[in-house]
Amino acid sequence: MKISHIGIAVRDLSAAEELFSRLLGETRVHREEVPDQKVRIASFQLGDARIELTEPTAADSPVSKFMEKRGEGIHHVAFEVDDVSAELERVVSEGFEVIDRAPRPGSHDMLIAFLHPRSTNGVLVELCQNRPETEGK
Repeated sequence: MKISHIGIAVRDLSAAEELFSRLLGETRVHREEVPDQKVRIASFQLGDARIELTEPTAADSPVSKFMEKRGEGIHHVAFEVDDVSAELERVVSEGFEVIDRAPRPGSHDMLIAFLHPRSTNGVLVELCQNRPETEGK
């Protein structure tokens, strides 16, 4: 397991992208929309991990709901695992509450699943796995 990325909820993706470009001294940005999650992202690669700025595209997006309660800021920490399905089974057997019972498509063509923050000290945890056909891209 390793840190894949840190997700940051933002209201204005363009403004946040400009701010983080200045902060990180990095202008190479991956942009993507994930319709299933109702978000647009801009991510910066930093060594082996990414900073993922996440803007909701709909009022009923989980990120919109998060910002209504907590405002902008760190939304989740994502851990890369070899097998999301197996890791979900393991964490459930350890007593963790999951949001996703099965992996689903996420950004960067990964399979993802979330653990509920009630069982992880208030931190939304994402498990993610590179799809075998996209590893190394």
